Amino acid sequence: MAPALSERVTVTMPAELVAGIDRFERNRSRFIADAVRHELKRRRRQELLRSLEEPHPDSLSTAEVGLETWSQGLPEGDHDLLDPGGGVPVQWSAEQGWQEPEA
Repeated sequence: MAPALSERVTVTMPAELVAGIDRFERNRSRFIADAVRHELKRRRRQELLRSLEEPHPDSLSTAEVGLETWSQGLPEGDHDLLDPGGGVPVQWSAEQGWQEPEA
């Protein structure tokens, strides 16, 4: 895998934060990059959980027609982007969220 490109940025922060970083890490840039990666991952996870609790109206309409039927409306050549039989069937309930259908 090729190394990621880097950009130089200037960040202003309180001196006590800089001192705290210096206590644990010689490379401030690496420490800050790791902290930012961690925070971005946390926020993506938080956003995913929020979207599962309050799904977008388009995903509700897709759920109503069924993924297989919806996928038939994709442009030619895009049908192989998903496998409708590859997941676990779920249904949306406003009271309980996404649930596996009862047998």
